[in-house]
Amino acid sequence: MLNSVIYQGNSLLGEVEIYPQNQKIDMTNKEIRISHFSLPSERCPPLAVLHTIAPSGVCLKVKSKSESGDSPLFSLHSSCLRENKTAVMPLGKEELHLVAMSSRKNDEQYLCFWGFSVAPGLFNSSLVMLNLRCLGMVFDLDKTLIVANTMRSFEDRIDALQQKINTEVDPQRIAGMLAEVKRYKDDKIILKQYAENDQVVDNGKVIKVRSEIVPALSDNHQPIVRPLIRLQERNIILTRINPGSRRHQFQSETNLWFSSLCCPSEQL
Repeated sequence: MLNSVIYQGNSLLGEVEIYPQNQKIDMTNKEIRISHFSLPSERCPPLAVLHTIAPSGVCLKVKSKSESGDSPLFSLHSSCLRENKTAVMPLGKEELHLVAMSSRKNDEQYLCFWGFSVAPGLFNSSLVMLNLRCLGMVFDLDKTLIVANTMRSFEDRIDALQQKINTEVDPQRIAGMLAEVKRYKDDKIILKQYAENDQVVDNGKVIKVRSEIVPALSDNHQPIVRPLIRLQERNIILTRINPGSRRHQFQSETNLWFSSLCCPSEQL
């Protein structure tokens, strides 16, 4: 147990006792100086969130030496409990979150905080996702994200959109779906040209296939030569799953995912 004091900024709140719970945190000769408060948690108690994200669990417990109901420390404790927030203190490369706890000792009320050490910003980021009921999306930009279409998938998409158009009453949504149908039909025509002639006509220009070598995945595989057409302005690549067969052509759109992220309001 260590005797210490707790500050909010430069304001002394009161004297406390610190009980370290593991050896990864050193509070010797250190006071607790709160710099700010976390976001309020709307759905989960802060204790539950921190138990989930803190790698070492509870790193310390803080108990008050004074039980005065009108002390600044009591006000801090009550505010954290009432608003479902934590008091935050920078701690090296991490931040210490103090969670107000309701505790009893010998049937007498006293103040207690549990401390959790987590990466800066991690707690607030978790709360944003929990409060909004949304998960964060992380894309590895070293990888290529593609959406591939075949002749059959184009037909299925067009049929599905036409069925939606028949039941839709919003003119703006109908216009958007009609534009999407037109795009699918145009792309289907291009894919059909590629499948039948190994070339396409784009804006009056004839573009023929080029053979590109796909490196072997390992020593046990052979390099593959694929017939490709790249339409850079359309962000389209035309090729075959089986380079030797005309039955399995497909078209990939290399930046559709990024367009969806940048322009979510345009998605139907």
